Amino acid sequence: MRIALGQLESGTDIQSNLAVIDRFAAEAAHDGATLVVFPEYATYEKKKVDATFPLMAEPLDGPICQELASTARRHRIALVAGVVESSEEPDKAFNTVVAFGPDGSLLARYRKIHLFDAQGFGESTFIKPGPSTDPVVFEHAGTHFGLMTCYDLRFPELARQLADAGAQVLLVCSSWVPGTHKTEQWLALNAARAIENSLYVVGVCQAPPVSVGRSILVDPMGVTETDLGLASGVTAVNISPETVARVRELFPTLRQRRL
Repeated sequence: MRIALGQLESGTDIQSNLAVIDRFAAEAAHDGATLVVFPEYATYEKKKVDATFPLMAEPLDGPICQELASTARRHRIALVAGVVESSEEPDKAFNTVVAFGPDGSLLARYRKIHLFDAQGFGESTFIKPGPSTDPVVFEHAGTHFGLMTCYDLRFPELARQLADAGAQVLLVCSSWVPGTHKTEQWLALNAARAIENSLYVVGVCQAPPVSVGRSILVDPMGVTETDLGLASGVTAVNISPETVARVRELFPTLRQRRL
């Protein structure tokens, strides 16, 4: 199958962000992709998470997700993107990744578990952690995809849970905060999760200046198949579930582990 990575430069203009998502989804579908992945906070983003995020949050049946579903349906492509989801607390929201099928149906929802309270940031001041730590895996076109968000990448346990739950591809929707050695860490961690679990990792990131860019797709052997660099844009790459199966036979670590 063919997967597209949509690297955005999202800001606070939700309609502008949705328009770019729609344009990139159209380009991805035209290029033969059956699924397109967008970053964390794809529909509303700032340099730092602040009190405006809960104010801009919506339920998953609200206008923003309705428009994302419409985009998926219009272009007949599965679509994965990060949104700000309202919670029962008016001053806090969920950092949520949604997946819509090509018919516009909701395939999956993942609320970020590990909030970025590091590097001088306090995401948990305005965002609630997902109440469930169960791995979220959905199926599309015969392939199983696991959902992660940004800081989750630093917690290998979640990636392993997703692999154990059947994921053949990890979709890591991110807005990786810039800083010393942060790009190197982003690239290394995506590759590490791919090698550890013998699966594809699709790390899709916001572009600079908010984030580091460098959206990548890493194969089960740890080889980077595409790298979008620093500019916003969309590109499609072929993946093969058979490659996952072959590598898992070559290195049967998931069966051999004793812990």
